[in-house]
Formats: sequence, structure tokens, C-alpha cells
Amino acid sequence: MADFNKVLTPGSVEDGTVNTVVEIPQGSRLKVEWDRERAAFTLDRVEPAIFAKPCNYGFIPQTLDEDGDELDTLIICPEPLATGVWLEAKIIGVMKFEDDGEVDDKIVVVPADNRDDDRITSLEDIPQLVAQLEHHFTHYKDLKKPGSTIVKGWGGVQEAQAVIRECAERWNNK
Repeated sequence: MADFNKVLTPGSVEDGTVNTVVEIPQGSRLKVEWDRERAAFTLDRVEPAIFAKPCNYGFIPQTLDEDGDELDTLIICPEPLATGVWLEAKIIGVMKFEDDGEVDDKIVVVPADNRDDDRITSLEDIPQLVAQLEHHFTHYKDLKKPGSTIVKGWGGVQEAQAVIRECAERWNNK
């Protein structure tokens, strides 16, 4: 398997797109994570069935969020994507998130080339899913660590781009 942090860049952030790599398919309850030291995916844990991911979950290569991991993505797609698939994705917003007191923001994206349905251009286009994502990320650790995750708010494309630029800069200065 390729080392995604060596073969991919964050993408064309200023043009509104990023490269993202899928860690967890939509509907999965397996918490798969990219281990950058080994350049491999690892199973971190199995979540309860009620906390299956409401969308595909991934990361942007060559970025570091404040929690020390690559910047996360929430990939809105009509079907689950397999772990290890990478795609060019259009930025539609950011979920401002805190996990155990650390910033752990999530960039919300859609496939850049969706010939079936390209109507999603902002978070306003998916209000029901935004509410579902907020509920999921507010409660998915409740069985082990209640109250340890907080959705601090949502931002649009420009705020998401600023977060990505900051995380790419942190990667470059590591």
C-alpha cells in the first residue's frame, strides 16, 4: 500500500478541493485509523452498532490537526467507500469539534466529480445530515467517556479552507 502522506498532497485547497483518503466506510462500526509511522491502516476499536458512521470518514494527507493526527474529513457520498480509496473532493464546510479537550475539526466534503447528483455545494444543502452528524459526534463516546466530545459549531467553505491551510502549515513545520 502507498504511503498517502508521500504520494498525495492536500490538494487544490484555494480552488475548493482536497485529496482525501477513506479510513472508515459509511455504516461501519470499525474504528480504522491511518498509522503514519507504519504507513498502514490499523483497527483501533469496534464501536457499538448504534454508533456506526453516518458517512464515510477519512483524512487529508500532509496535514496535522491540533490533536496530532491528519485532518479528518466527513465524506458525503451516495454509497460507502472502501478503506484506502482516495478521491478528489469538493470542500463544503467544517465541523468545529473537540475531543477530550483537543481540537479535532472535521472537513465536510463531497466527491468533486459526482455525475449523478452534484447539487450539494454547502452545509445548508444537507440540514438533516448535519443534525445527524452533530448527534453522532456528540454522543459516540458516551458509553465509555460521556461528555468527552463536543461539536463547537459549523463553518462554511472559507472557514474550512483556513483550517486546512493551518493544518498543512503545521505538517510542513513538523
